Amino acid sequence: MSAADQKWEKIRFSLIWIVLPLIVGLLIASAVPQPVIGVIRLNDAIYSYTAREMIAQIQYAMDHPEIRAVVLAFDSPGGTVVDTEAVYFELTRLREKKPVVTAINGMAASGAYYLSVNTDYIYAKPTSMVGNIGVIGYLPPAPFLIEDIISTGPYKLWGAPRDSDMRQIEMVKQGFFEVVNLGREGRLNAEPQVIFSGQIWAGSEAVRLGIADEIGTETDAYVKAASLAKVAHYQVKDLYELAGLVSPYGYSFFFQSPDGMVMPYPNEAGTYLLYIPPLPVK
Repeated sequence: MSAADQKWEKIRFSLIWIVLPLIVGLLIASAVPQPVIGVIRLNDAIYSYTAREMIAQIQYAMDHPEIRAVVLAFDSPGGTVVDTEAVYFELTRLREKKPVVTAINGMAASGAYYLSVNTDYIYAKPTSMVGNIGVIGYLPPAPFLIEDIISTGPYKLWGAPRDSDMRQIEMVKQGFFEVVNLGREGRLNAEPQVIFSGQIWAGSEAVRLGIADEIGTETDAYVKAASLAKVAHYQVKDLYELAGLVSPYGYSFFFQSPDGMVMPYPNEAGTYLLYIPPLPVK
């Protein structure tokens, strides 16, 4: 073999050892899923159907390692106490594994804000509606006799006396306050009588009060979630489809009048973490 051939053979051998690891690295990289920031959207009240959907998406995020962080995108007035609590507990489990960031679009009021404080960071737009911390409930009617109906106790038909319902509402209110104090620990910039007044604030005011962390968009929330998860070159994916959910479910949480107008009141009496806007004055 000539000197030139020997030199070329050395060069070719060196190139193989340079290129081969590169090819192996590319193959390994292609086999590893790209990091994903999952998005869970809530554009409705929180009740049995929407809570079930949110929980399914949260569980999908927990079970799939490629989902490195989650963004909650809210436009919701809140909803039922029990369904809000169910989602809250699942969010707590998710946060033990992965960062969660809130992006408030139109509104995160009452129950939706209850969920927001159980995330690592809250973004709001300047005119988003944020807060409305508190409880609303419907008292049962005073017991009275109904002809042809026999009951085995004075509250069999009504469930509980009125004062019991009032105590329950007070208990839920105190629980809400504790959730906010826990979630926003050290970040609230106003006295409790202001924070817990039931007021709903514009996003810019919410940031000033420490109710939210920063003015920003969904895109800002994706970037923050990726930063908290310490990932780059990520994809953003809607978890609704990934979790195999299908729409619509054909049920309205809100009361519909006989003429077809949807009112801002729930269909059923109960205790709610819900913002009910005032009706326009005619």
